[in-house]
Amino acid sequence: MSKVLVIGAGGVGSVAVHKMAQIPAIFSQITLASRRIAKCDAIAESVKARTGVSIATAEVDADDIEATANLVEHVQPALVVNLALPYQDLSIMEACLKTGVHYMDTANYEPRDEAKFEYHWQWAYHDRFKEAGIMALLGSGFDPGVTSVFATYLKKHHLDTIETLDILDCNGGDHGQHFATNFNPEINIREVTAVARHWENGDWVETPPLSHKQSFDFEQVGQKNMYLMYHEELESLKTHLPEIQRIRFWMTFGDAYLKHLEVLQNVGMTRIDPVIYEGKEIIPLQFLKAVLPEPSSLGETTKGKTNIGDIATGTKDGEAKTFYIWNVCDHEEAYAETGNQAVSYTTGVPAMIGAAMILTGAWNAAGVFNMEQFDPDPFMDMLNTHGLPWQVKELDGPLAF
Repeated sequence: MSKVLVIGAGGVGSVAVHKMAQIPAIFSQITLASRRIAKCDAIAESVKARTGVSIATAEVDADDIEATANLVEHVQPALVVNLALPYQDLSIMEACLKTGVHYMDTANYEPRDEAKFEYHWQWAYHDRFKEAGIMALLGSGFDPGVTSVFATYLKKHHLDTIETLDILDCNGGDHGQHFATNFNPEINIREVTAVARHWENGDWVETPPLSHKQSFDFEQVGQKNMYLMYHEELESLKTHLPEIQRIRFWMTFGDAYLKHLEVLQNVGMTRIDPVIYEGKEIIPLQFLKAVLPEPSSLGETTKGKTNIGDIATGTKDGEAKTFYIWNVCDHEEAYAETGNQAVSYTTGVPAMIGAAMILTGAWNAAGVFNMEQFDPDPFMDMLNTHGLPWQVKELDGPLAF
């Protein structure tokens, strides 16, 4: 039994603490903190109503290393689960180093003033965490996170080597809004509008954003258009599975979403550089975030399902093989259980499981690590028993594109 401090009171943080409260044998005391304590209190009320478990709440500015370290000292957790913004990863890691507490997040660091996310900033902390005798687990969401564990599970049980890997992320849900994002609008739009990159034959290949489209028939969702994008697990998987010759990430988008996004880009609303408005400096994308629907408010109206998985080609005993491993999550079922839609659910559940891996000692090492560096089996077992069951099947051959 262990104390845990969760920082971040959005949809993912809400799902994570709801799921933690269901397992008191692992999570004996939960504290939820964010910049606005009222959001934490509302989530705590939901957790109490749904599970009967009381969780503590706190207010903290996660950009402030000293304030975060002071909160950690006060709570005395075994682990800090960072579900705040990616900009805050390094400050929370510093607070964990100051207090000697394990760290975990779901998305890698990116600077506020540049739409660029890479692991090198966090990997640079490895020696400091190792010397402190504490662990940092990076990217314990779905993608990154589960998709990385899917890959290592396939390699452990079905393939001797993985030569090509495609990660397919489909959200077949409909929230009824003209335009809204299913997670933090600022992060979502920065990600979608970034230059696409994939790894092939030992180098990065770059293409314009949303310029490469394919169609795929997703089980329980149907035929959807998906677009080649860059995602951080490409960097870590090509590093830790060095035999991979090509790795790509695909995400589905509806035509209405893309049309709205195109207009917003054309009029400058997705800019992340400051502009002067009525004598004050504002960042257009942050203003856009303020006027768009809050992602955590979409759960009640969202219907449909997500389907996220990996298609891996490689060899087994010298024979070419292709396997597909995936999960389907229902928006309405996720909302009924936690009050949040499936995009938050599919990130919040793996966040809980990653925390459980650390707290139970199933994954135990000093330093900074990615998901694919550990035994996939205990994580995969918990996916099946805590709301994200998966399936795997052999395909006749690799993707045709």
